[in-house]
Amino acid sequence: MNETKLIELLQDLRAGRCSTTAATRRLKSLATHDLDFARVDGHRSLRKGFPEVIYCERKTPPQVTAIARTILQHNDNLLATRASPEIFRALKRAIPKAKYHASARAITVQKKPLPKRRGTIAVLCAGTTDIPVAEEALITADIMGNTVKKFYDVGVAGIHRLLALNDELLDASVLIVVAGMEGALPSVVGGLVDKPVIAVPTSVGYGASFNGVAALLAMLNSCASGVTVVNIDNGFGAGYAASLINGLKG
Repeated sequence: MNETKLIELLQDLRAGRCSTTAATRRLKSLATHDLDFARVDGHRSLRKGFPEVIYCERKTPPQVTAIARTILQHNDNLLATRASPEIFRALKRAIPKAKYHASARAITVQKKPLPKRRGTIAVLCAGTTDIPVAEEALITADIMGNTVKKFYDVGVAGIHRLLALNDELLDASVLIVVAGMEGALPSVVGGLVDKPVIAVPTSVGYGASFNGVAALLAMLNSCASGVTVVNIDNGFGAGYAASLINGLKG
């Protein structure tokens, strides 16, 4: 249940179109949906402003489809992350409005897009190989009702590419900065702007990058103020956090 549906229920109750007993039963039934293999959170949208997001890895196509159907019975939008083409094909058969974002490995359904929030989220990545993680962040922030601008392949190996974007970076309300290798880009961006920077280390790099651990530690040790860090390859977490921050603008 989202806020709009809750208001409709309360209006029905006040107008006498729904009894107190019926309203109570409906609210209780929407709290949790037990599918045997999953307990879908029916009140996530009320608490967080967006319904439960499906993490698809190690779930079967029928499981993802059943969860998605349940979520969409009570919500207008859906996001599923780390989805394979096989999962998308199964979901598309059940939900024709489903859209696959191949680079991000994400599936979205938008029956009624959320109104755009004030402010802009900028998504930057250091290199082309970081794009899939950046795209996951972008898709997440976009479906949650944010205006998102992307700036890809602006790593510190050619820092003039980043400095040329100075005006765009300063205009952003929140910046998501994705980088692998030595993970230097978020620190540089953090030194240029006066807005929150969410750093995302990726598992891109040669042997001593340790599948993203080197970038993670570099970002955690950033000397630039205002840089916070999410887990390795966690574009979704960055996009979600950036959306919450941007929502504080009202």
